[in-house]
Amino acid sequence: MNYKKTKLSNGLRILTVPVKNTQTATVVVMVGVGSRYETEKEAGLSHFIEHMMFKGTEKRPKTLDISEELDSIGGEFNAFTSSDKTAYYAKVDSKHLEIALDVVSDIFLNSKIENEEIEKEKGTIIQEINMIEDTPIVDVEIVLGNLLYKKNPLGRHIAGFKKTVSTFKRKDFTNYINRFYVANDTVVCVAGNFNEKKALGLTRKYFSKMKKGMKPKYEKVIESQKLPEMILKNKNTDQTHLILGSRAYDYNHKDRFVLGLLSIILGGNMSSRLFTEVREKRGLAYQIRTSVDSFEDCGYVATQAGVNHDKLEVTIETILNEYRKISREKVSQRELQNAKEYIKGKSVMGFESSDEVAMFFVDQETKKKKIMTLPEIFKNIDKVTENDILRVAKDVFQNKKLNLAVIGPHKNEKKLKKILNL
Repeated sequence: MNYKKTKLSNGLRILTVPVKNTQTATVVVMVGVGSRYETEKEAGLSHFIEHMMFKGTEKRPKTLDISEELDSIGGEFNAFTSSDKTAYYAKVDSKHLEIALDVVSDIFLNSKIENEEIEKEKGTIIQEINMIEDTPIVDVEIVLGNLLYKKNPLGRHIAGFKKTVSTFKRKDFTNYINRFYVANDTVVCVAGNFNEKKALGLTRKYFSKMKKGMKPKYEKVIESQKLPEMILKNKNTDQTHLILGSRAYDYNHKDRFVLGLLSIILGGNMSSRLFTEVREKRGLAYQIRTSVDSFEDCGYVATQAGVNHDKLEVTIETILNEYRKISREKVSQRELQNAKEYIKGKSVMGFESSDEVAMFFVDQETKKKKIMTLPEIFKNIDKVTENDILRVAKDVFQNKKLNLAVIGPHKNEKKLKKILNL
């Protein structure tokens, strides 16, 4: 799949990605700033700004004016904030691309950020934080982040704290936007079935006057762990939720493709080792998965599960046993080939949708060293050998990199810590 990159004089980058076999088009505007760029007092501000962008512009004064315009053409639209980026997007029937571009650019560039709306939205976001705290399958990921990246903004949840959210004033929003929402750290991607010349012309029209600025900087993670670590959140839950992970690589690391395949073999699908051992053979969990999370300067691989309270220890031991096994014995050629084909198949199916295509390209352009196409990614995947999997497993699965987060009615932290041994 070919793409074209155009750079405006203000530094804003435009990606146009034609997709022939679709009737849709997707517009994504992504800025390279998120929660890890916030000070302690600003915790949650990136995410709050994302909410406020849908509260009205001069052209579309109310939330309903925005939603009604896109709903009336059957469009899908939303936004998201992560630790290092914030994105706004709309997916429409391709004949309505101009409307999608007009609306998305309008909310991104012209939102009013009114005091009255800020005060109302504080309640919404505080309820979102409460919902997360009441959802241990989500909250346990935040607890692990607190453990891995304590005293660093990366360890905070993107929604921030109730105490910070409740104090924000309009000037906090406008100052943050003026500092970080700059043209030379913004990427616009249009993917799908569209006229490239027209799409480029419209994007230039909307974004050419956007101001340039200093690219944001963040506090880098310094990893100095020497022993296994854990964090236990004692809570009365129906299930015990755990994540057992190990420090790994940043998202530009040369072994990122090896690590991705390693995670698939361990717990990436229903034929993986951990799914088979933990769910099918032992009946310990309904859901178990291993995945990789990576950032510009760090990353980790982790296994997550929800289990009966009295099965916590045996589940941890079972996961650790699979970590030991994969770091001491070569995986079979068949296992590795199946993992490769799994990733390829999932990627190809995703590329049937214009929004998946847009996110694939804009995410890489915003944060990674270079855009890799699917054939380039597949080429790197095909290079991975059984020896590579063993080498990376040995490197990643070490006691000094091991971390455990648990939410449930447990108090004996010492007993759990004794189990953490590879």
